Amino acid sequence: MKHLFIINPMAGKGNSLKLIPKIEEIFCDLKQEYKIEITQRPGHAIELVRAYVQQEDYRVYAVGGDGTLNEVLNGMVGSNSSLGVIPAGSGNDYIKSITKHPALDILQRTIIGKERLIDIGRINDRYFLNVASSGIDAKIAFNAQRLKKLPIINGFTAYLLSIIYTIFKYKSQFVITEIDDYKFKEITLLVAFGKGSSYGGGMKVLPNTIIDDGYLDVCYVKGMNKFKILTLFPTLIKGTHGAFTEYVSFFKCKRAKVSSEVEMPINIDGEIIMSKEVNFSILPKKIKFIVP
Repeated sequence: MKHLFIINPMAGKGNSLKLIPKIEEIFCDLKQEYKIEITQRPGHAIELVRAYVQQEDYRVYAVGGDGTLNEVLNGMVGSNSSLGVIPAGSGNDYIKSITKHPALDILQRTIIGKERLIDIGRINDRYFLNVASSGIDAKIAFNAQRLKKLPIINGFTAYLLSIIYTIFKYKSQFVITEIDDYKFKEITLLVAFGKGSSYGGGMKVLPNTIIDDGYLDVCYVKGMNKFKILTLFPTLIKGTHGAFTEYVSFFKCKRAKVSSEVEMPINIDGEIIMSKEVNFSILPKKIKFIVP
């Protein structure tokens, strides 16, 4: 068995690099072949992983946050290699859908973990594991990324500060949302699709996801005034926002499309793009995931 560690040196403000001596120590005892690669720029993880898995099968570990995990996933889809995550970023949301104890000796437990086939999502020509969304939450994620760079602010604090700032600046858009046989044409606050339950360092937007049920989970939120938005976001932390029955709906779907006449902010596992139209679909049991 061969192991490949892809380390994002910027994750967790450099904490990911501190795992290198621990990796080396573990493999002194395991006596198995391993390689460590450190990314140098955005998108580099995709290139690194693709070069390795096209030659041989590996256990590939994303050492960083959900953005690093997304890049590693996109580099290995279609291969016979297995994917693992060593959470070392500021949010680390996807791993919370896999194990109840993501911080407990996660490196050792993942290296010796068993593999399980899981679903992945696709948005246009990009794959995702956790959450892809459109609307105010994408703008919040964008602003939170900028706040995370400040030395004393962690991921969750950055997200909370970004919520307050963005709510008072954001204007909801008129969006056409098609979710299997449902179609909405209205002012929309946000629509989130995912296989993971939380984002933003613990905001439980999709509290009922199952990682291998063959469906995308959807949270759809109609437009609302700023006061109601302020009362909505605290419930997202607990995953109780379904109580806003007039505005919040949950679905499970195989495919969906979100479109607008003007560009929308789109969040893909923490990366923000701008687009007028995005298509979503589910790829059931598409990749082997290493469960700690």
